[in-house]
Amino acid sequence: MKVTPTGFWKRLRGRIESLSPYQSLALLAVPLCIVEPLKLIAVAIAGKGHWFTGTAVIVAAYAASLFLIERLFTLVKPKLLKLRWFAKICSWLVVIRCRLTTSLRCPL
Repeated sequence: MKVTPTGFWKRLRGRIESLSPYQSLALLAVPLCIVEPLKLIAVAIAGKGHWFTGTAVIVAAYAASLFLIERLFTLVKPKLLKLRWFAKICSWLVVIRCRLTTSLRCPL
């Protein structure tokens, strides 16, 4: 029996969606704890004069943050919103974002 990549990703998605809220939080925290310090390390590398290496590391860190962590957050967000404290923080941030975007819009 041949396993297709689509079947693998569907099974992985199902496993991720079946996690509890705190397991989902831990799953999201692991890549965040790796990627976010990489951004600071990239700045330090560039500060030592290694511009190309620093740029490559920061581009890779932002790409991982954008593609991996954002996708993972989209999958686990419904579970995380079951945590009362997370839901309050998330709604607070959404309100702030909406206020900022409406105040920065240009009137026509």
